[in-house]
Amino acid sequence: MSEQATPEIDWWSGYPPPRTAGDRSHVRVNFISSADGSATLEGRSGALGGDSDRALMAVLRAQCDVLLVGAGTVRAEGYGGLNLSDELITRREALGLAPVPRVAVVSGSLDLTPDMPVFAQSDVRPIVVTRTAAPAPARERLEEVADVIVCGSIDTGLPQALDALRELGLTRVLCEGGPHLFGSLLELELVDEVCLTLAPAFVGGTGGRIADTLAANPRSFRLAHHVSDAEDFLFLRYVRR
Repeated sequence: MSEQATPEIDWWSGYPPPRTAGDRSHVRVNFISSADGSATLEGRSGALGGDSDRALMAVLRAQCDVLLVGAGTVRAEGYGGLNLSDELITRREALGLAPVPRVAVVSGSLDLTPDMPVFAQSDVRPIVVTRTAAPAPARERLEEVADVIVCGSIDTGLPQALDALRELGLTRVLCEGGPHLFGSLLELELVDEVCLTLAPAFVGGTGGRIADTLAANPRSFRLAHHVSDAEDFLFLRYVRR
């Protein structure tokens, strides 16, 4: 049973800033799903959300060093600048974080252009994570607007990518998808925490789930927090056992 619905939710107590220790990053994943399991509505996850979901997203972004996101999600959701409020920037600085988190876009094919909002509207220089087989001309174009990290020879090497981000001092990682990136992180046992919003809607259709993997392999997580809002959205925070 969820907690009593309330119009004002203290996100910071239910979603405390992640801690990192030693040589390991902390990977937190944030997703929304319809009540019947669809990760999208009309091709976008943002269409499922509400005011409380967007407020939580802003808080989670305010707690990370780097926002990790797949290129398909960047294109579908129209990622641009993160636009944190002055209050959240002040909170970040109190945590010893830079005023704005960096954005790292994961792309094996580099089907990205320098004029995309994620590059053109960013307050800090973005990062592109790709593989060694990515097209060299595309890499050269993107190097004009982003720091390009090359990891892996067959597919994007996520463990190496996290190592490279950690060398840049970016240890608190927030992943916002998409499902293929989340599935890959799960398969590699790299996910520490999952923040899942359940939208009070049954949408039907053919939308995929939040995690896309080739084979089922259950990972056990513990429910650490749950709360609902006045519009019946349910917010769940799971941590790895």
